[in-house]
Amino acid sequence: MWIKCMLARTLDEADWPDHAVPILYLPGVSRTDLRAIESCPRELQPLAELQYRGLFWSQLNGRDWTVNAFLSSSRGLLKLDISGDQATQAAMHRALDVVLDTPIADLQGRRLEASDFDALLSADPIRDLLAWMNDPETAAKDWQGARWDAFRSRCKADWTLDPQADGALVAAERFSEGQRQWDAVWERYRSGWRSFPTLIERLRQVALPLHRDLFTDLGRYPRANDEAEDQLRVDLLKLAGVHQTEAIAKLKALENAHGPRRLWLWAEMGQAPLARALEPLSQLVGLIAEPCGGQQLQDLATAYQQRFWQVDAAARRALACLGAGSRVKADTDAVSAALQAVYVPWLDQTNQHFQDLVRKDGYPGSTLVKEPVGTYQAGGECWLFVDGLRYDVAQDLASVLTADALEVKIDKAWAPVPSVTASGKVACSPLAHLAKGRSTDQDFVPSHATQDRPLDTDLLRKLLKEQGWQVLGGNETGDPTGRAWTEFGDLDHYGHEHGLRLAREIPSMLDSIREQIRFLIDAGWKQIRIVTDHGWLLVPGKMPKTALPKFLTATRWGRCAALTDSAQPTSLTLTWSWCPDVRIAMAPGINSFIAGQEYAHGGLSLQESLIPVLRVTRPRGVADEPSIEILEVKWTRLRCACVVRASSAGASGQDGLAAQGLTAPGQMPQALTPTQALRVDLRRKVNDPATSVAGGGKPLKGGKASLVVEDDELEGEAISLVVLDDQGRAVAKAATVIGGD
Repeated sequence: MWIKCMLARTLDEADWPDHAVPILYLPGVSRTDLRAIESCPRELQPLAELQYRGLFWSQLNGRDWTVNAFLSSSRGLLKLDISGDQATQAAMHRALDVVLDTPIADLQGRRLEASDFDALLSADPIRDLLAWMNDPETAAKDWQGARWDAFRSRCKADWTLDPQADGALVAAERFSEGQRQWDAVWERYRSGWRSFPTLIERLRQVALPLHRDLFTDLGRYPRANDEAEDQLRVDLLKLAGVHQTEAIAKLKALENAHGPRRLWLWAEMGQAPLARALEPLSQLVGLIAEPCGGQQLQDLATAYQQRFWQVDAAARRALACLGAGSRVKADTDAVSAALQAVYVPWLDQTNQHFQDLVRKDGYPGSTLVKEPVGTYQAGGECWLFVDGLRYDVAQDLASVLTADALEVKIDKAWAPVPSVTASGKVACSPLAHLAKGRSTDQDFVPSHATQDRPLDTDLLRKLLKEQGWQVLGGNETGDPTGRAWTEFGDLDHYGHEHGLRLAREIPSMLDSIREQIRFLIDAGWKQIRIVTDHGWLLVPGKMPKTALPKFLTATRWGRCAALTDSAQPTSLTLTWSWCPDVRIAMAPGINSFIAGQEYAHGGLSLQESLIPVLRVTRPRGVADEPSIEILEVKWTRLRCACVVRASSAGASGQDGLAAQGLTAPGQMPQALTPTQALRVDLRRKVNDPATSVAGGGKPLKGGKASLVVEDDELEGEAISLVVLDDQGRAVAKAATVIGGD
């Protein structure tokens, strides 16, 4: 009755325009229901007379509209070509909600089958299949209803698979068998396996084919890779104690057998660490085929600089292939056995020869050249000290920096005797001329030349400041027109703590060092000089022990020992580079005076003694970047407000600021020009946008920005505020804590 009153416009809410025609929608009511008034439901009877005053919206033949008729009737507006089979009709009804939101043009021009309607519910059927195989129970639960029915229908049509009847194991078997209709699924998995992290465990359940021929592709079976890794582990362990020549032959055979597995998907997923380790092991074997010799010390050093540093690098990379996991110790033991068989003998022989030449020619680092370099060093250069930057690691760092569009030149120097930080850090600093050794000095720390106190790190930094050097912390850029000393990276400490694990961590350490160098270069420094104190030995299977009675030594380290005044010289005794009155016994070859050491330095070997000096500059012709300074970082709960100022590198005062459209210090920054637009972000890793906790950051407006951290569970986490240029490069950073200190 209310409907009739509305149509009669007797109610106030019937306020539609006079020319508008009311439409009465009666869901679930057919035309025949109103035709048969006597049997019509009582609540509909008052409406029956409307059929004589109005017009049914129906087909031209008078029948009610059906979904199929509405979409495909030749007398309708849409006129879609729809198959009449039962499967298509069922799929059409399943997808009705989506069909009604689909542009007509997307459905015209072809015959619509069941698969077309199912595709509307599942726009990416291959992804849906992989997602279901990755977690069948969750997918079945979340997709129940029309989407699940559409998914089953699509699987039956495309892959002859019924997810409900066959299950995920059957799908995994067909996926691995390599049938043609599964090729697209395999390629999708290869390119996007990270989105389906547990699918590999399902594939591991698939048994290997019993009958194999030349066309059987075992690369789709993770179980085949696992079994090959197990066998390779056994074969590598058998190399322990094998003569070097025999071990080389066996490694070549293993490379032929297992090298192709590096092209398998499982290697990319980190499931074939031993097959990957074979690659640097094979490179190592090729390099040591030629002896690292020379009749003069300089010849040997040149040969190492030009070629043989790659042997040490290959040994490191073999160990670096072994990531974390339950089998990492067993894998490390296996690769260590191979290195003990081929690398350790080469290492010992090379350094026995090196020590023989030192006995004959003397050691170049015995007498330090103490030029007062700080007095004439030009402005714009920052010295970066990296503790324990071995020569081969420096070569890797140079490659990383070159890939970052920087120019790098590598020179060599000789570490002092002994090759320890206490002696080497002062020697590689710009203030070496202020140091002098005394026989009373302890632990190889030289003294100040005019003050009776050890020239340790604290005093070195104090003297640097007194000599006009800036001493920079990790987040400081200083004045790029001056000269500075900074320290970053500590390979030595990690090596002492973790031994062979150092090899795995070096790539990430080098990336951090590269990031710091880029940070300084982008701040306006013209040149970064990278210096170090010493190298080190990393010996799988531990260094052989050499006995040295304690009563003969005043101070004993793993690879060196200071002799008492009454002790007789050993087979290799040198004097302390800072004071010739102090005699130091050096361990022979790669031996150690202390048992059980994998990592050590202080002795006499090419790896410990030949140290790099790197000079890093921006390529010629590349204009200086603006110098960016973060003036303020302020937190209000989880909202971070920052103020940033930019000035031309090398410019100073008002002119430099005006070039960037900003005002002098103490005044609020003005808007940056479009070509110098900057953004700010909060990141865990400065150069990785994926680690942003602020939604990718915001552009600076008037030198200001406000960033919000949505996840309140991150409050208290250390983070970096990063300033980015228009290329997305980090040009400034500041350490902060989410929520404030």
